[in-house]
Amino acid sequence: MSAANRSAETAGAGGALTFEDLSVGQTFSSSAYEMRLDEIRRFAGAYDPQAFHTDPDAAAHSFFGTLVASGWHTAAVTMRLFVEALPIAGGLIGAGVGEIAWPRPVRPGDVLTVTVTVEEMLASRSRPDMGKVVLRVETFNQNGALVQRMRPTLLVPRAGEAA
Repeated sequence: MSAANRSAETAGAGGALTFEDLSVGQTFSSSAYEMRLDEIRRFAGAYDPQAFHTDPDAAAHSFFGTLVASGWHTAAVTMRLFVEALPIAGGLIGAGVGEIAWPRPVRPGDVLTVTVTVEEMLASRSRPDMGKVVLRVETFNQNGALVQRMRPTLLVPRAGEAA
């Protein structure tokens, strides 16, 4: 049985995880999400209007040689998949992101998945009802190539404190 499955079984009501349900080295995986051309262009048009995200002809003459998704679009999709993969009681409450990187571009038609690994856990001294959890969140394309990595810190409720 995988660590993610074991946690879902031992988690509180509704499968929501508390600090005590997590352990260093534990991993969680998301479902898949296809990056469609129309969605890439729409997101970029609204939030990152650069030609290599919006115009296939101009993108052909850019650094990338083809139209690519905005890194911020990849981050937004990663967040969606991250929320799905790691059902924390009370939601994913971020205390910061220590790193975010895009080692490879995402192209139309790429299918993304997210793997979340628990790296560090620390019970809060000032808030005994919470713990801090540092994660490695990696986003991969359909070929298994890493397209984004981030290292967020979450505030996670302790057992008995999750509502």
